[in-house]
Amino acid sequence: MSPPSSGSNRVVLAVVASTFFVGFGGGVVFPILPNLGEVLGISAFMVGLILSANRITRLVANAPAGVLIDRIGTRTPFVAGLAIEGLATFGYVVAIVSSFPEAWFMLARVCWGIGSALVFATAYTITADVSEADSRGTSMGIVRAGITFGFPAGLVMGGVVSDLWGNVEAFVLAASFAGLASVIAYFIVPETHVEGEQESVKPWDIERSLPALTIGLVNFGLYFAYIGVLFSTLVLLLDARAISILGFDAQGSSGLLMAVTVLSGSVFTLGGGALSDSVGARVPVMLGFLVTSCVGFGVLAFGSRFEVLVLSCLLIGAGQGGVGGPLTALLADLTPEERVGRAMGTNNVFGDVGGALGPLVSLPLVDRLGFEFIYAASAVVPMLAGVVLIAGIYVHTGRVSPSVGESVS
Repeated sequence: MSPPSSGSNRVVLAVVASTFFVGFGGGVVFPILPNLGEVLGISAFMVGLILSANRITRLVANAPAGVLIDRIGTRTPFVAGLAIEGLATFGYVVAIVSSFPEAWFMLARVCWGIGSALVFATAYTITADVSEADSRGTSMGIVRAGITFGFPAGLVMGGVVSDLWGNVEAFVLAASFAGLASVIAYFIVPETHVEGEQESVKPWDIERSLPALTIGLVNFGLYFAYIGVLFSTLVLLLDARAISILGFDAQGSSGLLMAVTVLSGSVFTLGGGALSDSVGARVPVMLGFLVTSCVGFGVLAFGSRFEVLVLSCLLIGAGQGGVGGPLTALLADLTPEERVGRAMGTNNVFGDVGGALGPLVSLPLVDRLGFEFIYAASAVVPMLAGVVLIAGIYVHTGRVSPSVGESVS
């Protein structure tokens, strides 16, 4: 395996720094809004809709973002996306003090969806542009870890800062870091992508190749169970089971647990990507981590002690993160360079469908069917994703586990 060049490392680290700081705004709202909704008079369904609004927005923004990248390059969409996310995070502050909090929260989440569609697609495309096949898993893992490391920081900020000082203070702090992210990107992140010759940018102009659809479906399952179900219900689980961590209430405790989950995911994102480079194959690594995620949800379904919940969150995070690096690396391996932007946008579309459906399905069903049923059902999702992965890759390559060299387009 050849190591990434110093120029490649510099670009990857610049992307990591920018996405890390802007990620605070993505996590800060989760520990606060489910409980704050009742205080502000927002129904459970509306809270779920607000939490899902960014992903619903990305359903129509991801594909155009990918096409735009293939058409004009990566730098401008990346910087613009970070700036939009910064403004959206400040929108949470306006929502708190507004007499129409639902409208402002919804607007902020919609704007966040537009900005993050640009940021995610460009971050992965930049990484694909500057990395070689035999080190791409490591590079993708680093970038994905950088993106997700910002999220747990936001979760802790949302839970702990709101518990100690207040909700407004938590949102203001997150907005400040988001603003810093766009400044870093403007001065450091270069242009990396070769311009294409596409004439239009349409929401339905997605990558329809078998690898893109296969990997997208795997991403759908992961985000449905992880972001969609776990993150939208964990605060309610802690409240229902009267579990407290370090003396914090349900908001603070859920923020800490979600942070444990995402930090575990970030660590294993690095490990999963590097491992797939080391063994020269992506599929076996992904299958192992999908099983890990399944076990984590199974433990969570019936855990009622602090130690058991921490273990389940560690396993779920490890499973989600371990799949992430090899997943995006495999997509880049199997996609022609001039269509990588589209492929990354398409992959994000599938992930956002899963992430958007999760809260809409899980929040209403928790009251009717209970936490045990919801989490047990979520444990099945990673296993179904593994079946889809094996079938799709076999049909495309003729092998269950193609080597990295064989995967390159």
